[in-house]
This record gives sequence, structure tokens and C-alpha cells, in this order.
Amino acid sequence: MSQAFRVPGRGRVDSARTVTFTFDGRRFQGQAGDTLASALLANGHHLMGRSFKYHRARGVVSAGSDEPNALVAVGSGPALQTPNLRATQVEVYEGLTAVSQNRFPCLQFDLGAVNTLAAPLLPAGFYYKTFMWPRSFWDRVYEPVIRRAAGLGVAPTAPDPDHYAFQYAHCDVLVAGAGPAGLAAALAAGRSGAQVILADETAEVGGSLLSDRTSRIDGRPAALWVADILAELAALPNVRVLTRCTAFNYGPHNMVALNQRLTEHLADPAPDMPRERLWQVRAKEVVLAAGALERPLVFEGNDRPGVMLASAAQTYLNRYGVACGKRAVIVTADDSAYRVALDLHAAGVTVAAIADLRPAPDSALMRAAQGAGLTVLPGTTIQRAHGSTRVHSVELARLLPDGSVGKGQHWRADLVLMSGGYTPSVHLFSQSRGKLAFDERLGVYIPGESAERECSAGACRGVYALADVLADGAAAGVAAAGAAGFAADAPSWAVDAADAPGRGGYAGALPRRGKGLLAMAFVDFQNDVTAKDVKLAVREGFRSIEHIKRYTTTGMATDQGKMSNVNALGIAADALGRPVEKVGLTTFRPPFTPVTFGAFASHARGDLFDPDRRTPIDPWARAQGAVFEDVSLWRRARYFPRGSEDMEAAVRRECLAVRGGVGIFDASTLGKIEVVGPDAATFMNRMYVNAWTKLGVGKCRYGLMCRENGFVYDDGVVGRIAQDRFHVTTTTGGAPGVLAMMEDYLQTEWPDLDVWLTSTTEEWAVIALQGPSARAVLAPLVDGLDISAEALPHMSLVEGTIGGVPMRLFRVSFTGELGFEINVPARQGRAVWEAIWDAGQAAGITPYGTETMHVLRAEKGYIIVGQETDGTATPDDAGCGWAVSKVKADFVGKRSLVLPAMQAPDRRQLVGLLTEAPWEVLEEGAQLVARPDEAIPMHVLGHVTSSYFSATLGRSIALAMVSGGRARVGETLHVPMEGRTIAVTVTKPVFYDVEGARLNV
Repeated sequence: MSQAFRVPGRGRVDSARTVTFTFDGRRFQGQAGDTLASALLANGHHLMGRSFKYHRARGVVSAGSDEPNALVAVGSGPALQTPNLRATQVEVYEGLTAVSQNRFPCLQFDLGAVNTLAAPLLPAGFYYKTFMWPRSFWDRVYEPVIRRAAGLGVAPTAPDPDHYAFQYAHCDVLVAGAGPAGLAAALAAGRSGAQVILADETAEVGGSLLSDRTSRIDGRPAALWVADILAELAALPNVRVLTRCTAFNYGPHNMVALNQRLTEHLADPAPDMPRERLWQVRAKEVVLAAGALERPLVFEGNDRPGVMLASAAQTYLNRYGVACGKRAVIVTADDSAYRVALDLHAAGVTVAAIADLRPAPDSALMRAAQGAGLTVLPGTTIQRAHGSTRVHSVELARLLPDGSVGKGQHWRADLVLMSGGYTPSVHLFSQSRGKLAFDERLGVYIPGESAERECSAGACRGVYALADVLADGAAAGVAAAGAAGFAADAPSWAVDAADAPGRGGYAGALPRRGKGLLAMAFVDFQNDVTAKDVKLAVREGFRSIEHIKRYTTTGMATDQGKMSNVNALGIAADALGRPVEKVGLTTFRPPFTPVTFGAFASHARGDLFDPDRRTPIDPWARAQGAVFEDVSLWRRARYFPRGSEDMEAAVRRECLAVRGGVGIFDASTLGKIEVVGPDAATFMNRMYVNAWTKLGVGKCRYGLMCRENGFVYDDGVVGRIAQDRFHVTTTTGGAPGVLAMMEDYLQTEWPDLDVWLTSTTEEWAVIALQGPSARAVLAPLVDGLDISAEALPHMSLVEGTIGGVPMRLFRVSFTGELGFEINVPARQGRAVWEAIWDAGQAAGITPYGTETMHVLRAEKGYIIVGQETDGTATPDDAGCGWAVSKVKADFVGKRSLVLPAMQAPDRRQLVGLLTEAPWEVLEEGAQLVARPDEAIPMHVLGHVTSSYFSATLGRSIALAMVSGGRARVGETLHVPMEGRTIAVTVTKPVFYDVEGARLNV
């Protein structure tokens, strides 16, 4: 198809480079620099999509990221086709393949359009009121139909072959948006010497200036001024300009996420190039220069292909050299539309009429339009647009003095442009938790009080005149650079521009003649939300705009309400009889525009999706044939089978080896945190339920940590290395959370404490040597240390060397046997392990894994946080009430622990269980009841937390949390299982060496 609507001499596309692409299987031609939307419009092709609910024919409405209609899938194949891309942002290249979405069998003839006939039966919220009867239809009929109808595009079914990059960056000033305000801000800050990042979502910086053919800045056309500023920014080594890069999330502490599209516009990108890059930018100061978005008008048929925003038609004409039609009718409530009319007229497009909703508009632009011979109709509204897959005429009507609408008159047009004024883009500001303020003069919300180190500049805060925008941007850049520690002078420019956008505006549904019971005037184009839907929500009792949003789904499409929010707010305010500012505004959530899953995943895919963390001993264990399991983030050896042993046989052998001789275990995955500083003991006293002030240097203590609610959060052995230094161990999975909790309290509750926290989990390899022969194996290896029971008793530590390797040696045990934990630098971990392994051969040393460790600790009644506890267990519930200090003034959770409910006698408490049949092993998680014949639903007393067969005891054992458990010792309870019940006797939780004699040898 020829580019019949291309205007010679207009636009910034490369007319010398023609590119060929396909849309829905048809071949089209465009020019380098086109978007898919501009190239299709150049070929006279307006129909680009179908709406979600009614499958109505849709064309482009805008020329940017706020486009709700023209969503397409780009690419081909089960892995390479990307759905739901905005045709207004897809850049054409040679061989581009795009298809429309949400239609069957084809875009031109979509059977789903029959839904329009059923529109009276499908109002807002219909899904809340239907699909309820008959109940049996839900699984077999309703849900399958709804799932098939859900969504617009089709997600890829094969793995994405592309790769994505991720990068952290720091800067002094981040400028989001490279329109006139953003360029001015970046230049001002850049000249100061500050490190500046300027990000813009489009392929070219300049924003509205790229479509401005009339303004002069310092005597030069706006586009040439943009080129001059860009050249100066490129020459500054402290400034980085990122194009095709969207600032989509403004997080706390000025952490702003950017999504940069690197190869989407290339026909044949290099194979080593990432497709996208996700930036996480920490900025000292942020300047938001996101501009403003033109509002559509709400009238019957405003969704027809060929109906679009006036500014979009101007962009297509002046930036892409495309006339969107041959005969235009413009409906406006804002002066900016007159400039569009003049540009179209100059390009040879017939402007049939300009209908201005205002009764007496008066501006230089309007007078210029009249002077050019254009028909201006003050006090005139549009009743409806006529057409199916393309608009062909409109009905205009006068607004009478009494507020009613006069008789309509038909006007022939293949292009209808609308301008309801401009809405500042406050999405990023709102994401930053800034407070919005309603501007009565403009009738819109603008940024108010900031929550971050941020300032907004230009149209995004309601400043529209070009001279004011440039001055505002420059001032924002100077202020941001100054706040970051750089002195700057504000640049200034002489601006010659007659345009004054922002004067006027309209929010809500346009008045109409008659009731229009079947009229469909769309507020949210993508979700097919009409003005009647919003009014219905109010009639049905919804008063909060947030509730109206959810009931109607307005503002919940992929454009995040960029076009619909203010009009929906105006309609709701009118229906409620309240001023707009009293109704409020919905929350703007990230992302600003959709972001691919690939960008978020980055390298975290395949083997890197959940990477194994492996200890220094891992290769040795693998060579020994260990069977591994995932424990939190770590890969750990579960057991070491010999020959044809299964897990049960291997674990029994390993348990007996530890109890009768010596076993070696890799405990490197334990979390380790170094707590250092003059106030280290004070900090430990506040964080843990135990007392730490009197713990001597070289001594260890079991530490138990609670949350503020008094429930157990983590535990581990803590050793005092020096008066001002503690070596804290945590559970394997709890290390990150414990460190985060410690840092939270240190930085927010106790900033006066002189303490440093450092994660040392990866610094130390930990080798647990357990069993009666452990000392005999270890003693010859340590250098000059006396590790006898008298010199190094249980729960003590000493620093020294082992084979010349620095070591922290802990005399601790998680098995109930004589035990040592040898902490050595991770890089020497395997060498020390192998030295101990070799030395232990004569004693029959046996490696054991996590499964054996679980059995051994259960025999001693030692808890595992997260297995015996479930987030609702107190220290006393878990049998650790002895650890809670009775004399400390305060610690985290202390006040909660004294609440009556936390001391109730019927709380679930840790107990042991023994089955009548010694060979029967209970299922973990099984419920416990008092009587087997109790009627269902039974009263559950508790549940089994750990259950194993003990080779040492020759029978099964179990731990459980049981209501009033300690008072039930000796009672018989029952475990209901499928088809039978199992009787169990409640015992104390320690099954082996109750006196602890084997620990102290």
C-alpha cells in the first residue's frame, strides 16, 4: 500500500530510507524513524485493534505511551512474539512483523463485536451479579469461558531466547523526562559539575518541541535548539542521556527504576546485546519533568477509528510527516487545538470546523485561525461521531444559554480531533508518596508537598507556556544541583511563541440532547468503561473514587488511567453533586507503563533463577556421593549413602556412628553476624531475650530472638570474642531477616548506640565434629591449644590456629554429644575439613548430613525455629522459657510476653510423643485429638512438628506442639489418619541423655 497520507517536507523521519513491514499479514511501507502507528496512518490504515469487552473497532487515540487502543503483538513464534505493545511506541524496522489482538477471526470482521448488542446486559459490575446460578455451572461453564475471554494479547509459550541486563547507578541529579523542562534542568545541573542522568521514554529527546514548528528559542526553531542542547549535554562528561528509557517506579529514598529498551528498534541486533536494561538509580536529587497529557472528550462514538487527540494529530504531522485524514473536525475546550488546526491547514488538510465548548473563546490563536479562513463555532459541542471501522461524520450542536443542547447538524469528516485540556503527569510524584494539590484555576491536580528530595518542573506541575517551562526547568536544575552540593547559575533563553496551551479545559461527559439510553460515550477506552458505567456506580452506592474505579475498572487498563482518570472524576463528581476536589483522586501505582517480565528477571533465569549457594565443602561431599537438598538459599548434603543404602538406612548408620564414635558435619550455612562496638552488649541485651552483660569473654550462650509480638523469630549460639565483640549465629534461613531486623532497630530505635553489624556468613566455613571421639581426633590438629574438658568446657570458645589456619573454636553441640564447631576462613575450609577427615580415619569418622542432624537434635529435644515454631510460639511454648531474662528492663518482645493471653495455660507447648508401636513413624503435620471417636469437626489439640525413627533408641520419636502440653505428660492422645487412628503417649521432649552427661565429658 502506498503512503498516501505522507506529507512531503514535514516530519523528522528519514524519507530516503524506506522500510517494509507487515501488519496482520499485509505488507506496508514506512520510513526510518516511524512508529508502527505513524507508518500505518501514513498508509491510511486507522483500524489497529479491538476493545476488551465489546470488541469495538479501535484506532490510535494518542501518539505516545498513554495509548489505550492500538495494542499489538510484535514478532513471531512461540518465544519471540511480544504482546500488548503500544503501536505508538513500536519503532518500525525492515522486516518488522506485527499483528492485532483480541479479535476473531480477523481485525476487520470480529465476531466478538456482537457483544455490543448485549451492552445493556453488560454494565459495570455485571460480573459481580451474574455467574452465580446454577452453582454447578461455575467450574464447568462460567470459569472456563471467563478465562478464555480474559486478556488482550497471547503470552509467549516458549522460553525467551533474549537476555536482559541490570545495572545500579548513583547520581547527584536524575531528570525524568527530556522535554523542554527536562532539557533545561539537565543543562543547568550539568553545567554545575553534578553527575546527571537524563532519561526519556522516546527515541529522541525534545518532547513537545519536536512537534513545534512555530516557536523560536533564542531566534532558532525549537527543534534546532533541542539539537544544540543535546550536543552540549553530550559534551559534558558528567551527564548521561538515556533514550528509550522509561522512569517507571519512584521508590523510597530516591531509588528510581528505569527500563531502557536497547534493541527493540533494530532489525538485526548483535547477539551479545541485551534486549533491555533495568536501571536502579539512587539519586541525591530528582527532577520530574514528565510533561502533561491531553485529555480526550467524552461523547458518543468517541472511540471510532479516526477520532484522536488534537496533539496526537499534530505530532503525527510535524514529527512523522503524516496527515491523519483529509477532512477534519476539531472539538476543543482548550486554546492549544487552534495551533493544531493551523498546522493541519498549512499542510493541506481541510479543517471543516472548530467546535469550541466555551461560549466566548478569545485568544491570539483563535483569531489566527479565523484569519486563515477556518470556521470557528463557539459554544458548540459534539453529540456523536458516526462510523464503524472509520469515522465518516459527526453531529455538532449549539450549547444554549440555559445549559441545554440545541439541534444537531451533521458535518462530514474522516478525522475528528478532540482536546479537553491538559492533565499534568503526576504519576511518578504520586508514587514517591508526595501529596497532590488541586489547582482550581487549571481544574487539575498538581504536585504539592514532596515526600522525597524531589522537585517537579514544567507542564507536570501545571506550567504550560514555553518560556515559563524553560525557566521553571532551569530553576529546578539549579535547585537540585545546589541541594546536591554544586553551585549553578540558571541559564535563560528568549522565547518567541504565540501559543498558550493550558487555557481552558473540560472534565467529564459532554452535555447531550436527549437521554441517550443506548449511547456509548467512553471514559476508559481499553476497558470499555462508559460515562453511564460511572454514573451507575454512584447510583449503586459507591462514593469513594477508589471504589468507583474498582467497580467499573476505569483506570485499571495498561495505560493506568492516563486518559480516563480525570474524566471519570468529573463524571463521578457531577453524579455525587460534589466539587471535583472533594471526591479525591485514585492512587497512581507503578509501573508508569508496562515493563516486561524479562527486564525484571534480568539474569535470574534458568540456573540463575534460584542459584545454589554452595559451601566450600560442597565439592568434597559431591565426590563422596552425597544426596543434596535445598535449605533456604543453600544446597546442603542431606545424607551420604553407601552402596545400595536408601535414606533410611544411611541415616540410621550415620546416627549410630555419631553416638558411638565421631561424625563430621558441614555447618557452614549457619548465619553469622559480627556485632562490634562499645555498646555491643547493650545492643545484644535489647535484641535477645537472654542477658548478655555478664557473659564472659570466651564463653557462649544460646540466644533466642523474638519479634515485638513476643513470638520466637530466630535462635542460635552466640560467642563473646571480646568485651566489644560478639560472634552471633542464626538459623540458615533466618540470617538475612535477623540482620535486617537488627539494622532496623539500630538505625531507627537506638541510633545512639555505638555498634556495627557485619554479615560474616560467607567468611567462615564451619566444621562440626561431634561424638565421643571428637576430642581425640581434633586435639592433635590444633596448634598449641588445650581443648580438654577443664580448659575448654561446654559452651566456651577459643581463638587459635589449626594446621596454621586461623580458627575460632566453639565447644558447642547440636547433637547432645561432645562437640566442637571449627570456624575457619572459607577459602581454607576444604583443606581443614580434609585434614580432620584424614586424622579421623582411625576413629571411624563418618560424614553425616542434615537428615541425621535432625534426628540427633530431636532425640535431645532441641527445637528448629520454623519447624517447632510457626510464628505464634513464645519462648515458653517452645520449652525455652528458661532463656528469658527476668531482670532485664526491656528487650524486643518483653511487653508482649507479659500479656495474659501469652501466659494462658492452654497455649500449645512443646512435648514429646511415643507411639504404641515402636516402628510406627508419625507424619509431620498430623493433628492430635483427645478422643478417637469424637464427632467431626474434632477439637484439635495440636500437631506433630518433627517425627523420626531413632536408631539409637530403637523406636520412633516425635515432637509436637500440644495445647497445655506439659500438663498432659503421661496422657494418651490420638492421631486421626485415613481409615485409622494412632494412639500416642505424651512425654517430655528430651528422649536421650536427659541429664546432659554426654555433653560435658
